[in-house]
Amino acid sequence: MASRFLELDYASALASAVGAAHGLEPAEIQAAQPAVASAIERIENERGSGQHRYRDLPDDKAMIAEIKKTVKRRSPGVENLVVLGIGGSALGNISLQSALNPPYYNLLPAAKRGGPRLFVVDNVDPVQIGALLDLLGPSLKKTLFNVISKSGETAETASQFLIVRDLLARKLGKKKLARNILCTTDPAEGVLRQVADAEGYETLPVPPGVGGRFSVLSAVGLFSAAMCGIRVDRLMQGARAMSKSAAEKRVERNPAAMLALLLHAFYVRGKRMHVMMPYSHQLNDMADWWRQLWAESLGKDQNEHGQPTTIGPTPIRALGATDQHSQVQLYREGPNDKVFVFLEVVKFDRDVKVPKDKAMPDALKYLQGTTLGNLLNAEKAGTEFALVKSRRPCMTIRFPAISEETVGQFIMLWEAATSIAGCLFGINPYDQPAVQLGKDMTYALLGKKGYEQHAAEFRAYEGKRAKARV
Repeated sequence: MASRFLELDYASALASAVGAAHGLEPAEIQAAQPAVASAIERIENERGSGQHRYRDLPDDKAMIAEIKKTVKRRSPGVENLVVLGIGGSALGNISLQSALNPPYYNLLPAAKRGGPRLFVVDNVDPVQIGALLDLLGPSLKKTLFNVISKSGETAETASQFLIVRDLLARKLGKKKLARNILCTTDPAEGVLRQVADAEGYETLPVPPGVGGRFSVLSAVGLFSAAMCGIRVDRLMQGARAMSKSAAEKRVERNPAAMLALLLHAFYVRGKRMHVMMPYSHQLNDMADWWRQLWAESLGKDQNEHGQPTTIGPTPIRALGATDQHSQVQLYREGPNDKVFVFLEVVKFDRDVKVPKDKAMPDALKYLQGTTLGNLLNAEKAGTEFALVKSRRPCMTIRFPAISEETVGQFIMLWEAATSIAGCLFGINPYDQPAVQLGKDMTYALLGKKGYEQHAAEFRAYEGKRAKARV
């Protein structure tokens, strides 16, 4: 592989590292390859009929051109960009920003930022949203709100939007709303599409066939990235390279296929918790993005033929080195039911050297002259060694550096691995039926028409609950 390409290192997941009871034998990996190759062939054939649409996004030149034109048109005079969304409409925006812009981007002077300050409102906590609106008050006229919702009916995003629209109308006037609102939504239908068309709001499309958790490489994630100075062409270049690799039926040349193979094999063995541990603050939110992708795609109670099943690896995020001090005790001495995926960075964007001092206590002299980058990677290596010593299988996704290209690769790596894993598990990785009931009950509790039966069910549920409070 080229030096600018991600590397998947799974030596510490093999039986030679953690023993036959907990690691995989090369023969097991070899035996699983025909099923994986068959899954890849199926996916590539289905792509020909328009399925797995997210894989085509890096080659969608018209979409990328439209995003760039919109950014060029909307950027002048914008000091704040606020993304209104939740789940797949928010996590991708957050992860791209934290991975590819400085950690304290919003605190930098305007001249040192790549664009406006970015705020992603990914919940409906009243204190959080109220505080943000207070903060933005003096510069409301120079704030652009990007409302992201495919349908426009998601209660959280809809409520955010209605509050912001009312505030803008009161402070700036209804005739000026279109200057401060941009909707990313379905190109043809849905409530938000109707509102945008009726009120003249500019829109960007959520591509048909691309679900929220697979949408970061569409206008959903790329608009805010480009507004804040992230080079989306390079991001898509990295994703394109990984998508090409993901079509390779030879597993040893396909990191996404190998990742799916390994994690599926460990799941079958009973290791059903997958811990992602980035040794980089920049990649911490990427692990949050992955957590939704893996959980919502692979947690299913029916197979693809509608028959009952129980499938679902549990994704867990841990940050190195922070969570060495909060979770590793459990990981080493608790149940051996986990697989660990480290994210390691070979060359950080910058490094900080520990100074030398003649008066340094002997116990601290080993730190003199090293760098924090060296320390962090030593922490990773030491933690991996400790886990392997406890017979816990580990693998590492190694970034030569964190860049638009490697982040694009990482996103496509996991999206493609999710599709392949879905085939291996025999489930549909693109639906999320279990999410709907909670939404329906929310509608019922708020009095939405058509949900009266749900409200009655909730009242009955409340009536049967035993009082058990302290």
